Amino acid sequence: MSEFRPASRLGQLGTTIFAEMTQLAERHQAVNLSQGFPDFGSPEFLREAAMRAIREEHNQYARMRGEPVLVHAIAEAVQSRTGLEFDPLREITVFSGATEALHCAFFAFCDPGDEVVILEPYYDSYRAGASMTGAIPRFVPLRGPDFRWDSEELQKAFSDRTRMLVVNTPHNPCGRVFTGEELEELAALCRRYDVLCVADEVYDRIVYDHPHLSIATFDGMRERTITINSTGKTFSLTGWKIGYACAPIGLTDALAAVHQFVTFAVATPFQHAMAQALRAPASYFEDLVRGYRRRRDLLVNGLAACGFAVTAPQGAYFVLADIRPLGFDDDVAFCRHLVERVGVAAIPPTAFYEHKELGRHLVRFAFCKTDETITAALERLRQLPRKG
Repeated sequence: MSEFRPASRLGQLGTTIFAEMTQLAERHQAVNLSQGFPDFGSPEFLREAAMRAIREEHNQYARMRGEPVLVHAIAEAVQSRTGLEFDPLREITVFSGATEALHCAFFAFCDPGDEVVILEPYYDSYRAGASMTGAIPRFVPLRGPDFRWDSEELQKAFSDRTRMLVVNTPHNPCGRVFTGEELEELAALCRRYDVLCVADEVYDRIVYDHPHLSIATFDGMRERTITINSTGKTFSLTGWKIGYACAPIGLTDALAAVHQFVTFAVATPFQHAMAQALRAPASYFEDLVRGYRRRRDLLVNGLAACGFAVTAPQGAYFVLADIRPLGFDDDVAFCRHLVERVGVAAIPPTAFYEHKELGRHLVRFAFCKTDETITAALERLRQLPRKG
């Protein structure tokens, strides 16, 4: 039998670091602070809503671009938070998670040789999506400890070949919430070079001390922005995979043209349940942030007590901690040591960097976990020997 060679584009991908570290955590029975999924219960009213939708026989193929009840709820939520109006039936598409929306955006708008500006560290699907379409990523580093870009480096990344900018705020993994001045700098470059902006805003509800701003609200940006979001992070139901994108009609039509040949439609009963979720009372979202702020402070203070150099994130639910005060300077070796010898799983951030040297001294911990899980991890981390 012939041995078939995989497509050459797959050679740039490999196995995602999330799957690798979760497998290691399971093998060594480690406390898992690596992958960003909650280990606490999801909202009961949403579980009941999904079961009710199943009993009411919302079980067949959904409308390709999203069930009407959900896209109307999305339009209402977006207008309430940003002031932007989107036609629910023509300018909103529901995807199987934000990651599918991202890949559809790459395939809908990038040709081989087009250039895509990506801020690093980055969610690893950005690199994969660009590579699979034959686009050329241009990376602009966010330099620690405050994770800001250098304006000169940013401007040099843009040219007449630039097709797309991917911007993620609140940012995974560094936790930055970009300011209005920073977003205007990005918007100005998009306008100048006629660039499409893909705005990944899946953590927009999880912010602590700085307000989230959507780049689509800036002058001249609505018509050139695809805003991608996900209900999984906000409602602690990552397994439901209900994401969505808001964009002008022409951009939405192109996204839907790809989506129809990838998943076509997304789980119908979960769409009906998420329509109710987006109309949850303000108290739900206040409690969400209050709970994550408590977990953030528990982890940040605990890591500092263990000897890490750490700054509290402004948004999302990840902490990047500096391992150099502990005498380590290799994130991959450190994370393997951590899971195999200490019993705690974390992510080596060089997986999110093209300039590996910028992330080699860091480690990413997720705090979308119960207080008990975080406390158990900290108890083990206190036993971590310090080199030197």
